[in-house]
Amino acid sequence: MTPLIAMLISLVAYAVAYKVYAQYLAKHLFELTPDRATPAHQFRDDVDYMPTNRFVLFGHHYASITGLSPMLGPAIAVIWGWLPAMLWVVLGAIFVGAVHDFGALVVSIRARGMSIGKVAEGLIGRRAKSLFHIIIFFLIALAMGVFVDVVATLFSPDFYPESVLPTGSLMFIAIIMGLLVYKAKWPLARVTTGAFVLMLLLVYLGIEFPIVGPSIWQWKWLLLGYAFLASVLPVWLLLQPRDYINSLLLYLGLGGMYAGLVVTNPQFVAPAIDLNPVGAPPIYPFVFIVIACGAASGFHSLVSSGTTAKQLDSETDAPFIGYGAMIGESLLGLMAVLACTAGFISREDWLGHYASWDSAQGLGNNISAFIAGTARFLEGLGVPPEIGITFISVVVVSFALTTLDSATRLLRYNIAEIAETIRFPLLANRYIGSIMAVLAIGMFAFYQVQGPTGPQAAGLVLWQLFGTTNQLMAGLALLAITLYLLRRGKSIVYTAVPMAFMLISTMVAMAVALRDFWAAHDWLLLITGGVLFVIAIWLSIEAILAVRRYRREPIVESLDVQFEQEPV
Repeated sequence: MTPLIAMLISLVAYAVAYKVYAQYLAKHLFELTPDRATPAHQFRDDVDYMPTNRFVLFGHHYASITGLSPMLGPAIAVIWGWLPAMLWVVLGAIFVGAVHDFGALVVSIRARGMSIGKVAEGLIGRRAKSLFHIIIFFLIALAMGVFVDVVATLFSPDFYPESVLPTGSLMFIAIIMGLLVYKAKWPLARVTTGAFVLMLLLVYLGIEFPIVGPSIWQWKWLLLGYAFLASVLPVWLLLQPRDYINSLLLYLGLGGMYAGLVVTNPQFVAPAIDLNPVGAPPIYPFVFIVIACGAASGFHSLVSSGTTAKQLDSETDAPFIGYGAMIGESLLGLMAVLACTAGFISREDWLGHYASWDSAQGLGNNISAFIAGTARFLEGLGVPPEIGITFISVVVVSFALTTLDSATRLLRYNIAEIAETIRFPLLANRYIGSIMAVLAIGMFAFYQVQGPTGPQAAGLVLWQLFGTTNQLMAGLALLAITLYLLRRGKSIVYTAVPMAFMLISTMVAMAVALRDFWAAHDWLLLITGGVLFVIAIWLSIEAILAVRRYRREPIVESLDVQFEQEPV
């Protein structure tokens, strides 16, 4: 099979899934209607709760969930061959990831726009809420710590310093755009056109004026400072317009990448399947863990329930934003698989990067493989390599930053809910909560492990732990959605089957990871992973107890999630 044929089959599968499967879930499973007021209208404050144009919100949501993961995960996982990576990216997104994102969005809007942890309280009990909060805390801190480390590396002179100017300028463009649209009431189309053209011009200027001054450590501090500001500013002032413009960049980039693939019509230089790459962990369950957000991601349930649910204008927008954006992310994951298996010049060139697990260790190097491969596809459209590489690097870095800013805000929400539980209101203050969030992210961003030549960034070690935690969160979010459906007498097969698969695979991977952390005497990661492992088992037991209660109680007719039950 050629990459072109594989791409066409995948695109047809996406289209059928969205037109048929997503609409069936919306109508028959979740019973969406435009007549019910969403939390954005019920609790509007124009800071967190705000009804938003569905296309703007799609861009914000899409940019928030996308980040580095759908590019980085598949770029690592192709070491096992292009076929297993592609199958999980496509089928995993259709039947697991998109259902998970869509379901989390729906149960959140039925629970006043609360996070998935707060939703768990209404479905399982108060202990479940606290257990979810712990997992969410470590999930976001781990993921964003990796993102800060990778972006700081990509900004360094050894990688893509030409991406700094356009990426940094986008923050100011977003603020101006937010003021013009929401305060000066300028037409969205006019502001969008101007901002997008200016952004493309800045991509070119980045080549002429690369910024090479700060060190990687200095970049990390600057990125953490940006994350703090993005967490405390009103959502309309920075996050919405920045993510919206970023999504347009990605639409342009993805369109160019796929068009370039059609024109160049390359061949796969990677094997279809390699079950035993040198030094790599076993393909099951780690191909599912490493790919992470490219197919299914627990982090998405936090975005769906943490920010997007507070901005959804109508219930009927949920399939477009929840299910559709995950399909869009999977398109990026599919492109990562194609770029890292068919974007190399030859098999020898590919083996130079993927000869063994150790040779593919650097996360920055894996992202470089994606950037180089997609730039070769763009070259088929006549785009000069220098411009193509700069443009793709800007897309990559910008999306990492959109996830960083949204995730820091989500972590602040999580800390505020923890503060409510422990009755320590100071942490609920958005400035104090944001400081705590940034400190947690920074702990993992600066974390080092002992390498062959001395201390070095944790890199792939943290990515594997993040991937395991992320998929664990996905399984637990699906568990909450399944209980929501069960309580209301709906079919649970659409969520229970992927839930079981995710939880079993994740627990196997977590057990292997804990063994490795013990052997390496990596006590921080061993304790973190061990706590998460115990919590996963605990939550599963809590869910079984909830199911037993539900069987003794009548079906709940209301679609809303109730929060008045006593602890169990």
